[in-house]
Amino acid sequence: MWTLDELLERVSAALTAEYSGAPNGRVRDVPDRRAVRWYATTGLVDRPSAMSGRTALYERRHLLQLVAVKRLQSEGRALAEIQAELAGATDKKLAAIAKVPGRLLESGERPPEAVRPRFWAEPVAAPAKTRPPEAAPLNGVALGGGAVVLVPGTPAAADLADIAAAAQPLLDLLAARGLLNEREQS
Repeated sequence: MWTLDELLERVSAALTAEYSGAPNGRVRDVPDRRAVRWYATTGLVDRPSAMSGRTALYERRHLLQLVAVKRLQSEGRALAEIQAELAGATDKKLAAIAKVPGRLLESGERPPEAVRPRFWAEPVAAPAKTRPPEAAPLNGVALGGGAVVLVPGTPAAADLADIAAAAQPLLDLLAARGLLNEREQS
Protein backbone atom coordinates (compact mmCIF):
# COMPACT_ATOMS: atom_id res chain seq x y z
CA MET A 1 0.00 0.00 0.00
CA TRP A 2 1.10 3.54 -0.69
CA THR A 3 0.39 6.97 0.74
CA LEU A 4 -1.19 9.50 -1.59
CA ASP A 5 2.18 11.10 -2.34
CA GLU A 6 3.75 7.71 -3.11
CA LEU A 7 0.80 6.85 -5.37
CA LEU A 8 1.18 10.13 -7.28
CA GLU A 9 4.91 9.47 -7.80
CA ARG A 10 4.02 6.13 -9.40
CA VAL A 11 1.30 7.73 -11.54
CA SER A 12 3.82 10.29 -12.79
CA ALA A 13 6.38 7.58 -13.55
CA ALA A 14 3.77 5.46 -15.36
CA LEU A 15 2.70 8.37 -17.55
CA THR A 16 6.21 9.08 -18.81
CA ALA A 17 5.84 6.25 -21.35
CA GLU A 18 3.46 6.57 -24.31
CA TYR A 19 1.63 9.58 -22.92
CA SER A 20 1.06 12.63 -25.03
CA GLY A 21 -0.46 14.66 -22.22
CA ALA A 22 -3.79 16.43 -22.08
CA PRO A 23 -5.00 17.78 -25.45
CA ASN A 24 -5.94 21.15 -23.95
CA GLY A 25 -4.53 23.33 -21.21
CA ARG A 26 -7.53 22.80 -18.94
CA VAL A 27 -6.51 19.33 -17.73
CA ARG A 28 -3.36 18.55 -15.74
CA ASP A 29 -0.96 16.03 -17.20
CA VAL A 30 -0.63 14.37 -13.79
CA PRO A 31 -3.35 14.53 -11.11
CA ASP A 32 -2.56 16.32 -7.88
CA ARG A 33 -3.64 15.36 -4.36
CA ARG A 34 -6.82 17.39 -4.57
CA ALA A 35 -7.83 15.82 -7.90
CA VAL A 36 -7.36 12.29 -6.54
CA ARG A 37 -9.55 13.08 -3.55
CA TRP A 38 -12.18 14.56 -5.86
CA TYR A 39 -12.02 11.52 -8.17
CA ALA A 40 -12.62 9.30 -5.13
CA THR A 41 -15.52 11.47 -3.95
CA THR A 42 -17.22 11.32 -7.36
CA GLY A 43 -16.60 7.59 -7.78
CA LEU A 44 -14.20 7.88 -10.72
CA VAL A 45 -11.54 6.19 -8.56
CA ASP A 46 -12.10 3.83 -5.62
CA ARG A 47 -11.91 5.25 -2.12
CA PRO A 48 -8.66 4.58 -0.22
CA SER A 49 -8.20 0.91 0.69
CA ALA A 50 -7.22 1.57 4.29
CA MET A 51 -6.30 4.24 6.78
CA SER A 52 -3.26 4.40 9.00
CA GLY A 53 -4.18 6.99 11.56
CA ARG A 54 -5.18 9.95 9.41
CA THR A 55 -3.19 8.79 6.38
CA ALA A 56 -5.10 7.25 3.48
CA LEU A 57 -3.50 4.21 1.87
CA TYR A 58 -3.86 3.23 -1.79
CA GLU A 59 -2.94 0.13 -3.78
CA ARG A 60 -2.43 -1.31 -7.24
CA ARG A 61 -6.02 -0.77 -8.45
CA HIS A 62 -5.87 2.96 -7.63
CA LEU A 63 -2.70 3.30 -9.68
CA LEU A 64 -4.36 1.54 -12.63
CA GLN A 65 -7.48 3.71 -12.32
CA LEU A 66 -5.61 7.02 -12.19
CA VAL A 67 -3.32 6.20 -15.10
CA ALA A 68 -6.27 4.91 -17.16
CA VAL A 69 -8.19 8.14 -16.49
CA LYS A 70 -5.25 10.25 -17.61
CA ARG A 71 -4.65 8.16 -20.74
CA LEU A 72 -8.33 8.45 -21.71
CA GLN A 73 -8.27 12.20 -21.01
CA SER A 74 -5.28 12.53 -23.33
CA GLU A 75 -7.53 11.18 -26.08
CA GLY A 76 -9.83 14.15 -25.49
CA ARG A 77 -12.53 12.28 -23.60
CA ALA A 78 -14.63 13.97 -20.89
CA LEU A 79 -14.60 12.74 -17.30
CA ALA A 80 -18.28 11.75 -17.46
CA GLU A 81 -17.56 9.55 -20.49
CA ILE A 82 -14.49 8.06 -18.78
CA GLN A 83 -16.45 7.38 -15.63
CA ALA A 84 -19.15 5.55 -17.59
CA GLU A 85 -16.54 3.41 -19.34
CA LEU A 86 -14.48 2.58 -16.24
CA ALA A 87 -17.39 1.95 -13.86
CA GLY A 88 -17.03 -1.65 -12.71
CA ALA A 89 -13.94 -2.22 -14.86
CA THR A 90 -11.83 -5.21 -13.91
CA ASP A 91 -8.16 -4.86 -13.07
CA LYS A 92 -7.40 -6.59 -16.38
CA LYS A 93 -9.34 -3.96 -18.36
CA LEU A 94 -7.74 -1.12 -16.37
CA ALA A 95 -4.27 -2.61 -16.97
CA ALA A 96 -4.92 -2.76 -20.74
CA ILE A 97 -5.89 0.92 -20.83
CA ALA A 98 -3.29 2.18 -18.32
CA LYS A 99 -0.25 0.29 -19.67
CA VAL A 100 1.58 0.68 -16.33
CA PRO A 101 5.07 -0.88 -16.27
CA GLY A 102 5.16 -3.95 -14.00
CA ARG A 103 7.86 -2.54 -11.74
CA LEU A 104 5.50 0.28 -10.70
CA LEU A 105 2.75 -2.17 -9.78
CA GLU A 106 4.91 -3.89 -7.17
CA SER A 107 3.96 -2.57 -3.78
CA GLY A 108 7.34 -2.85 -2.13
CA GLU A 109 7.62 -3.28 1.57
CA ARG A 110 6.68 -0.38 3.78
CA PRO A 111 8.51 -0.13 7.06
CA PRO A 112 6.20 -0.97 9.94
CA GLU A 113 4.87 2.13 11.60
CA ALA A 114 5.87 2.84 15.14
CA VAL A 115 3.18 1.74 17.53
CA ARG A 116 2.12 4.47 19.86
CA PRO A 117 1.56 3.36 23.45
CA ARG A 118 -2.06 3.00 24.44
CA PHE A 119 -1.85 5.16 27.55
CA TRP A 120 -5.57 4.82 28.27
CA ALA A 121 -5.36 1.02 28.40
CA GLU A 122 -2.69 0.90 31.10
CA PRO A 123 -3.85 0.93 34.72
CA VAL A 124 -3.06 4.08 36.60
CA ALA A 125 -0.22 3.69 39.05
CA ALA A 126 -1.27 4.04 42.65
CA PRO A 127 -0.12 7.31 44.18
CA ALA A 128 2.87 7.05 46.45
CA LYS A 129 2.01 6.75 50.11
CA THR A 130 2.77 10.06 51.74
CA ARG A 131 2.27 11.05 55.31
CA PRO A 132 -0.09 13.93 55.70
CA PRO A 133 1.49 16.91 57.38
CA GLU A 134 0.94 17.01 61.07
CA ALA A 135 -1.86 19.30 61.97
CA ALA A 136 -0.78 22.31 63.97
CA PRO A 137 -3.38 24.00 66.08
CA LEU A 138 -4.13 27.50 64.87
CA ASN A 139 -5.38 30.37 66.95
CA GLY A 140 -6.96 33.52 65.64
CA VAL A 141 -5.78 36.92 66.82
CA ALA A 142 -8.43 39.61 66.27
CA LEU A 143 -6.91 42.80 64.87
CA GLY A 144 -10.06 44.94 64.68
CA GLY A 145 -12.33 45.76 61.77
CA GLY A 146 -13.08 42.06 61.39
CA ALA A 147 -9.51 41.14 60.40
CA VAL A 148 -8.06 38.05 62.03
CA VAL A 149 -4.52 36.68 61.81
CA LEU A 150 -4.07 32.94 62.26
CA VAL A 151 -0.97 31.88 64.15
CA PRO A 152 0.21 28.41 65.11
CA GLY A 153 0.27 27.77 68.80
CA THR A 154 -1.19 29.91 71.54
CA PRO A 155 0.18 33.46 71.77
CA ALA A 156 0.77 34.98 75.21
CA ALA A 157 -0.73 38.34 76.22
CA ALA A 158 2.54 40.14 75.39
CA ASP A 159 2.51 38.52 71.94
CA LEU A 160 -1.00 39.88 71.27
CA ALA A 161 0.12 43.48 71.78
CA ASP A 162 3.18 43.00 69.55
CA ILE A 163 1.09 41.35 66.80
CA ALA A 164 -1.44 44.21 66.92
CA ALA A 165 1.35 46.83 66.65
CA ALA A 166 3.03 45.00 63.76
CA ALA A 167 -0.30 44.59 61.94
CA GLN A 168 -1.24 48.30 62.14
CA PRO A 169 0.18 49.19 58.65
CA LEU A 170 -1.80 46.28 57.20
CA LEU A 171 -4.96 47.44 58.96
CA ASP A 172 -4.44 50.99 57.64
CA LEU A 173 -4.13 49.64 54.08
CA LEU A 174 -7.23 47.44 54.42
CA ALA A 175 -9.22 50.36 55.85
CA ALA A 176 -8.10 52.69 53.02
CA ARG A 177 -9.32 50.15 50.47
CA GLY A 178 -12.62 49.57 52.26
CA LEU A 179 -11.85 45.97 53.08
CA LEU A 180 -12.60 46.09 56.80
CA ASN A 181 -15.90 45.86 58.58
CA GLU A 182 -16.54 49.48 59.64
CA ARG A 183 -18.75 48.53 62.61
CA GLU A 184 -15.88 46.64 64.26
CA GLN A 185 -13.20 49.30 63.72
CA SER A 186 -12.02 50.97 66.88
